[in-house]
Amino acid sequence: MKGLNVKLLAEICEVAGAPGFERRIREIVLREVKPLADEIHTDAMGNVTAIVKGKTDRKVQVAAHMDEIGFMVTHIDDNGFLKFHTLGGFDPKTLTAQRVIVHGKQDLIGVMGSKPIHIMKPEERTKAPKIEDYFIDLGMPKSEVEKYIEIGNPVTRERKLIEMGDCVNCKSIDNRVSVFILIEALKKLKKPACTVLATFTVQEEVGIRGANVSALQHHPDFGIALDTTIAFDTPGAAAHERVTSLGAGTAIKIMDGHTICDTRMVQFMKDTAAKHKIKWQPEILTAGGTDTAGLQRMTPGGSIAGAISIPTRHIHSVIEMAHKQDISDSISLLKACLEDLDKHNWNLDE
Repeated sequence: MKGLNVKLLAEICEVAGAPGFERRIREIVLREVKPLADEIHTDAMGNVTAIVKGKTDRKVQVAAHMDEIGFMVTHIDDNGFLKFHTLGGFDPKTLTAQRVIVHGKQDLIGVMGSKPIHIMKPEERTKAPKIEDYFIDLGMPKSEVEKYIEIGNPVTRERKLIEMGDCVNCKSIDNRVSVFILIEALKKLKKPACTVLATFTVQEEVGIRGANVSALQHHPDFGIALDTTIAFDTPGAAAHERVTSLGAGTAIKIMDGHTICDTRMVQFMKDTAAKHKIKWQPEILTAGGTDTAGLQRMTPGGSIAGAISIPTRHIHSVIEMAHKQDISDSISLLKACLEDLDKHNWNLDE
């Protein structure tokens, strides 16, 4: 889509930031939001909250998690091969023949290795791969590996962002596209109805940990999470399995595996999209969760919470794909919601 800052999106998606190791992406976030916020706070866990004062003191917290799925080094064997533990959810088959970056005293490129098919037994060839079947090959002996790498170092996936037709394709579209959307919405924001707490959270991929802590600190009245969602609109998918489709607009979450969104927030988002002629689609995700859960429940009495979701194909792989118009629609809907929060009836029983 014309006008989308793909250069910034690429920088945000490509930078390393496994759960608990978000420093590099946090530096980019701080650089981008510093001129946009009235105040900026970084808490002990590493969440960044950019505060933009609104027309009222009521608070709306918008959360986009900075971390990406990754790994942690757990063992270096006698030949210099690394074993690892996953940080976040992985489908083992997506690891085959992939490059990774091991972040130690310096960054080292490695490859995911496993037993060659040529020497597999017939029964091994038909079995689904397991995480335990893989190792990381750095191409050097143990004596060299240990000069740079130690147990506990994080590992991230290596893949550049490219434009493909109407889409962008990269590792970590989940959830760096939402980090980008929140930054871009702040740039366009004019007069927010409430004080905006734009929070870039940590450790979502391992249990919504950063959002829980941040909501406990800020006690939002409203919560809006930004995250990717499944677009299973590919060959072989039944209509009821799609969840969302690329190019059909931004998605308004109704529920996921951790949250039933507040019906008032869902209706507000639908009304706002209609008012501003923003293309949208409903999202019901029966498994998995997002920062929505933390925003909704980790504050006394709860908040009125929902989520804007970005349809994404091939999720939790290195070829995640999002449609540029869906990204633009998500920016537009978030901006409009932040400016129109005071124009909706929030009474619980009406």
